[in-house]
Amino acid sequence: MLLTVAIIGAPHGLKGEVRLDLRTDDPARRLAVGNVLETEPADAGPLTVTRTRRAADATYVIFEEARDRTAAESLRGVRLVVESDEDEGDEDEGWYPHQLVGLRVVHVDGRELGTVADLEHLPAQDVLVVTEPDGAEARVPFVAELVPEVDTDAGTITLDPPRGLFAADPVEDEPDDAGSGRAEGRA
Repeated sequence: MLLTVAIIGAPHGLKGEVRLDLRTDDPARRLAVGNVLETEPADAGPLTVTRTRRAADATYVIFEEARDRTAAESLRGVRLVVESDEDEGDEDEGWYPHQLVGLRVVHVDGRELGTVADLEHLPAQDVLVVTEPDGAEARVPFVAELVPEVDTDAGTITLDPPRGLFAADPVEDEPDDAGSGRAEGRA
């Protein structure tokens, strides 16, 4: 399976440099000088990295095959892809959507919460998109406090979400302990 490393954006300057929309958690390895990357569509590549730099929270690259602005413009929207490594996706490296989509999502208490529909890579953190049994979608920050276990062999992800995150577990159903045992008014 092919994984997207980055999507080529707008040219930057006149010498073929392009801005990348990164989709990898290891850009230093994937975009190292000399690396040859396959592309989607395939006829746009392969592309050889000749320079990579970071500036103002952006990554810029020059490819051997696109040495001027016109050639760089023709690459806009092209995906840089690599073949999936089976070893990728352990807890230290992160997860790819194809490894999680379709897994059953269960609450720590055993209740079925739904199925993973997607994994969104956002700037702050990854977010699991879960389709609930009624068709509603819930977005769960992919952090250890809320996602204590991912078991791809068993086909499950265990969540410990706060009340209200899922439609089937609304906050309004929470018991009202604050008023119990107190007098309503005083004379």
